[in-house]
Amino acid sequence: MDYIQQAYKGKRELWMFLLTTAIVGGVFLANFVFYLLTDPSDLDAAYELMKRFPSSLSLAFNLIPFAVLLGLLFLLVKFMHQRSILSLTTARFKVDYGRVFFSFMMIAVFTLATFFIGYSIDSSEIIYQFNFKKFAILFFVSIVLFPFQIGLEEYLFRGYLMQHLGVLVKNKWFPLIFTSILFGIAHSANPEIAAVGFWKMMIFYVGTGLLLGIMTLMDDGLELALGFHLGNNLLASLLVTADWTALQTDAIFKNTAEPSMSLMTEILVPVLVVYPIMLLILSKRYGWKNWSERLFGNVSEPPKEDYKIIGE
Repeated sequence: MDYIQQAYKGKRELWMFLLTTAIVGGVFLANFVFYLLTDPSDLDAAYELMKRFPSSLSLAFNLIPFAVLLGLLFLLVKFMHQRSILSLTTARFKVDYGRVFFSFMMIAVFTLATFFIGYSIDSSEIIYQFNFKKFAILFFVSIVLFPFQIGLEEYLFRGYLMQHLGVLVKNKWFPLIFTSILFGIAHSANPEIAAVGFWKMMIFYVGTGLLLGIMTLMDDGLELALGFHLGNNLLASLLVTADWTALQTDAIFKNTAEPSMSLMTEILVPVLVVYPIMLLILSKRYGWKNWSERLFGNVSEPPKEDYKIIGE
């Protein structure tokens, strides 16, 4: 059984899928509606209000709800859908933490290398602001709470939604594309959207969603996506911050440049060049084959003897 077929191990009534999605994913929909209906000046006022709180405290307040929602998702999968969290995580017999570590290190090394190369070339708009006490608090908050934040996003978008949509539509390409678009929309209330531009950031967010979705389908598990997402968000929190980003923290460095992102070098190059290179590295390491089938193939119910719903 491949990764999407893991959904056959549990109950799959449509009302269960809709209820779980509404309960767990409602916050992301609310963010999108909030962005659409709120005047830009009111959004700016809300962001300014958040800056009045100590940054690590504000970060913790923003991340704690993800822990609650992830717990709700696990409970609904376990007791309503009656299947294991392992089946939501991977098609393997156990979670491969080596894969989590490898993808974490891949994005961490890339992020650190590109930052310090850029810093060595031109550091005029980068301020070194390391404060041990503030950074220690930030490090603790980040290490404890970011796993819940990235866990919810991966288990919801690349896990629950991709598996159940795949079973509903009987193919793999639609859930891959649809969940990637949803992943972009879920970040639409981030301040980067207002600062940089909606369509620029959507290209980046949706492109990142596609990267993580391809990792998941090709590798039959969430491990690589979890490691990559965690490494990306931890470095975004700990390494460098800016006044116009979603993660305004007591990071080691602060970028004082005006809010902007080059469409070519900071959005299209990562999405169209860097991400495919990373997929190539992973494909060589883990021996990925049959790309067409894994990404665009049909989804069919396996023979009943190949799986068993919990409680049967």
